[in-house]
Amino acid sequence: MFVKKIKNRSGRTSVVVGLKDKGKFKRLATMGVSSDEDELSALVGRGNGWIADHMERTNPTIDFDGEKEKRRREDAAMVDDIFGRIENVQLNGCELILDRVFDLVGFNQIKDKVFRQLVCSRLSFPASKAATVEYLKNHFDDDVDLSRIYRYLDKLNDRHKDLVQDISVRHTMETLGGHIGVMFYDVTTLYFETDHEDDLRKTGFSKEGRHSNPQIILGLLVSLDGYPLAYCIHEGSKYEGHTMLPVINKFVQRYDLDGFIVVADSGLMNSANIAELERMGYSYIIGARIRNEAEDTKRQILSYPKVNGMMHEIDKGGGRRLLIGYSDDRARKDAYNRDKGVRKLEKKFRTGQLTKENINRRGYNKFLDMDGETKIEINRDRIAQDAQWDGLKGYLTNTEIPTDDVFTAYHNLWNVEKAFRIAKSKIEIRPMFHFTRRRIEAHICICFVALKIYKELERLLKRANIGMSVDKVLNMAKSVTTITIRMHNGQKVTRTMPMRRHQRIAPLFTNEFWGMQ
Repeated sequence: MFVKKIKNRSGRTSVVVGLKDKGKFKRLATMGVSSDEDELSALVGRGNGWIADHMERTNPTIDFDGEKEKRRREDAAMVDDIFGRIENVQLNGCELILDRVFDLVGFNQIKDKVFRQLVCSRLSFPASKAATVEYLKNHFDDDVDLSRIYRYLDKLNDRHKDLVQDISVRHTMETLGGHIGVMFYDVTTLYFETDHEDDLRKTGFSKEGRHSNPQIILGLLVSLDGYPLAYCIHEGSKYEGHTMLPVINKFVQRYDLDGFIVVADSGLMNSANIAELERMGYSYIIGARIRNEAEDTKRQILSYPKVNGMMHEIDKGGGRRLLIGYSDDRARKDAYNRDKGVRKLEKKFRTGQLTKENINRRGYNKFLDMDGETKIEINRDRIAQDAQWDGLKGYLTNTEIPTDDVFTAYHNLWNVEKAFRIAKSKIEIRPMFHFTRRRIEAHICICFVALKIYKELERLLKRANIGMSVDKVLNMAKSVTTITIRMHNGQKVTRTMPMRRHQRIAPLFTNEFWGMQ
């Protein structure tokens, strides 16, 4: 008998036990199906165990001297003794890893156990504060009172915000070789499950389509590779373009920075912001609204040959350069999105759902015209004019760096987008259920630290060639057990015990791994 892996048409692998009978494979038992290498290894081990049990049942050995029974009783007694002295069992693999990263970044300068618990829980078990209290109680025998958590949040932001930012910036500078060369800024909106507004939580344009929910605006400043540097919070109705300069100015002054480049999307920029950047002496790369350029500039842009990857430069005067790039992929995406939008308009047109209220410049409603007082038509000429811009993207900069470097720097804005995705989907920064400014700010502070730890763990895994994402590592670590046993002399011994299925992340539970960092 032997264990065999069989590839299925679905792409997954079956682990089976079988034997050769007259030259043909005969299946005796199926252990399971998986596509994960760790799970497959466990299934192979289960198959070998099945073979051993089967052989023992079908070909039992005769224990003439009773030695086998004696050893069995001794083993059973030893096991009973060990289990009888177990004082604690914890499924704490996630916390052991996150604690190490927390300390490595330098957040252990904050001598605050509750802060550490709230940050690490945000990554291992993101939930409401009430659910977090239950999690700490059930997993770690740590009886934290919920009212204490809320009182703590009322004071946290005043005590820790500046310090956690300092720690994050210092660690990021060290990681990047002592210099923050490029800073990326973007904003997102965070909604609340309530209808009540106040001086901070206000309805406004929601990036998540939650226009009826009160929200706040969160601005985030990150470095290359997406390490968080600073954040700011604004009322939900504020124009996002007014959020950038205050946080950048404060950041630059606080850390006495020079020789950096600010990168931002066109949605955050207007002529006043650009003029202020230049007045402050900042170098910048921003997305340009090329369709809002002067007519002669637009004609020049549309006259360029559309060759994938080609960049053209227009001197805007005053040290400004307007760079125009074209991408086949962007052209296909632009055309697809427009066709999709037009099809929706056509469907509404056929069913008579288009009204005068649809005549605005929002989205693909820009293709609509009024014919008289009541009739609405789709303007095909305007659609054709829009198609001329497919694949074109503009970048405005006052730097003298090469064109390719401008392109690369701007497209690293995805680092901020990824940071927001991590914060929303992994750390679950929203929706928020707090209703006072202090608690909202404290919640954001905790999530900012959790994001920094997430990014640092991501860097460490990549450097160690672990070959797994942060999410997968933490999910696997949730089943790593730590056992505390009381010895006969009263001494307590604690061991963390990664199993065979944890083989890929086992180095993370050794002092050698963290000693090399």
